[in-house]
Amino acid sequence: MLDVIRLGLSEPLLHEDRHAQFDLPPGPVDYRAAWDLQRRIHAEVVAGERPDTLLLLEHQPVYTAGKLTQDHERPRDGAEVVDIDRGGKITWHGPQQLVGYPIVKLPIPIDVVGFVRALEQAIIGVCAGLGLETVPIEGRSGVWVAPEGEEERKVCAIGMRVSKRATMHGFALNCANDLSWAQNVIPCGIDDAGVTSLSRELGRRVPVAELLDPVAEAMIDLVAHRTSARAL
Repeated sequence: MLDVIRLGLSEPLLHEDRHAQFDLPPGPVDYRAAWDLQRRIHAEVVAGERPDTLLLLEHQPVYTAGKLTQDHERPRDGAEVVDIDRGGKITWHGPQQLVGYPIVKLPIPIDVVGFVRALEQAIIGVCAGLGLETVPIEGRSGVWVAPEGEEERKVCAIGMRVSKRATMHGFALNCANDLSWAQNVIPCGIDDAGVTSLSRELGRRVPVAELLDPVAEAMIDLVAHRTSARAL
């Protein structure tokens, strides 16, 4: 079972939005508030007090830096950065970017890389449903648009952490968000590739609201398969 919690959406009237349940104001969520909520839910999942849970939300604009971020990759204008305990390097979150935090207890033996690869495939399937071909790239996490002979462009960033068998952090899928933030940092520490969005690639506005159900369904399927392995 996967409890899907939608909150902090810029278009909440289209879908259930449970921000009030967690004492959050409506609209995109402050990153630190969401991080506190993540840790609280993580503790409940680890203790067996809550089922595996997926948070789907949008953030207020913020840069976050994983444990591998180097000084030269940070914002050139001195913008604030929230340093966090996930893998990976620096990225940006903001309105019209769909962020997902799967808090899932993994089967033993724990296979973090396998979970990340499965997450990539889930997002690739969602993109295919929109008519966009995306791929994983060896040695680089995330989901990419990589036409032959063109610059590789990341459409979905992934950064995870596992503590006490349960995952934290997750993915950020660029839907209709501003991409100018990428000019101020070295996104994910990769300086030889670009950043893109579903809207840019498909030539039409693709709002977060359009992705909520497909992403939730893909994640429910992913967790169901891994839960069946956990039960063996």
